Amino acid sequence: MFTLSCPVNFYEYPCSEGSLFSILIPSWKNYNHLKLVLESIEKNSAYVHQVCVHLNEGDEQSKHLLDSLKISHSVSKENTGVCFGFNLAYSLAKCRYIVLMDDDMYVAPEWDKHLYEEIRKQTSIYWCLSGTMIERRKSGNSCVICPYNYGESPENFQEEKFLAEYSALPHRDWTGSMWYPLVVEKKLWDMIGGLSTEFSPGMYSDPDFMMKLWQAGVRDFKGISQSRVYHFISKSTVRVKKNNGRKQFLLKWGMSSSTFTKYYLRLGQPYERPCTTPDSTGFKRKLWIDKLKVWCMR
Repeated sequence: MFTLSCPVNFYEYPCSEGSLFSILIPSWKNYNHLKLVLESIEKNSAYVHQVCVHLNEGDEQSKHLLDSLKISHSVSKENTGVCFGFNLAYSLAKCRYIVLMDDDMYVAPEWDKHLYEEIRKQTSIYWCLSGTMIERRKSGNSCVICPYNYGESPENFQEEKFLAEYSALPHRDWTGSMWYPLVVEKKLWDMIGGLSTEFSPGMYSDPDFMMKLWQAGVRDFKGISQSRVYHFISKSTVRVKKNNGRKQFLLKWGMSSSTFTKYYLRLGQPYERPCTTPDSTGFKRKLWIDKLKVWCMR
């Protein structure tokens, strides 16, 4: 069981009037990435937003940056992982819409406008939307636009080239909405209690978050193609001792995360309509196998 063994300090600044999104960003000794993502939000957003950051093992350089920009943030002396990191940043959030974002991203112009246009079509709080990542190498993830290499780090990021080309890269809206940037209503976040800290430091916390949304009644999971961000794929996970999230998810929900993302979320398929409860023969067979695995583990 992952527990916090250090105090967390909070530094709160006023939220700009009219802010649309509260953007939550956990960062772990990643100053150059954090600086770039904040610059891109300021430069490329169509609307004013509140940014809330949690600094894991907060370094003085990142702390000074956030103070100079008057960005609300929390700081822990140890790495709390992304689950606590997002939840701690959320404790500072003031806006109606909550956005989860990684610190190793660069948001493209009007990324937020395209999300908000979709939000305005909603008639309830039961939805979950994502922007679409552009990555430099193939990953097998059909939700991602790749391979388009605009740099491996902020130091060699080809910003001008990216800004000239990003909007013309071919893609389409997709279903599943599990990748960042991800936006939900604040009321919905409160309903499900944010990220589950038993998955700390964070492996499989994303599909768990999606499952909690499903259990709360969400069926419209949509990735918006024109809301685009460049993802540097900074591998913070190689620095942590990983939790066995695959097993945790299986034992918690009685099915594997792959069953959930394939049959419930239909992750990565072209978006056509909100999701429905699966009832195919393939799904029933896979669920039976999952339940057998759970029985063997207990």
